[in-house]
Amino acid sequence: MATIFSKIAAGEIPSYKCAESEHYYAFLDINPLAFGHTLVIPKQEVNYIFDINDEQYAGLWAFAKKVATALKAAVPCRRIGVAVIGLEVPHAHIHLVPINKERDMDFSNKKEFPAEEMQAVATRILEEFEKL
Repeated sequence: MATIFSKIAAGEIPSYKCAESEHYYAFLDINPLAFGHTLVIPKQEVNYIFDINDEQYAGLWAFAKKVATALKAAVPCRRIGVAVIGLEVPHAHIHLVPINKERDMDFSNKKEFPAEEMQAVATRILEEFEKL
């Protein structure tokens, strides 16, 4: 049975797409820590990030770096925080979070933003991604 992230990457479940390549997909977290909080996944379903083969692992991080660059251009912040937790959904994923201070990465402090704002930031990130 496919995970929710596999269904998102396949277009079966709507998402706020921020970037896509043949093997990877990036979209906004629907329970974000900050405005622009983005998830980066391999399209191939693998539960644990360290079970990904070396080539795909390197490709995932290279894709995430490009997404982080686009995210920082689209959402003003000091840094893009990175986290790999992987307990919520059994599909490897990287959290990219715009931060200005360390406590901005507190995963117990989820936020909500209106759909229009989510779509607008996803579009800005995608536009920045396509420039790279």
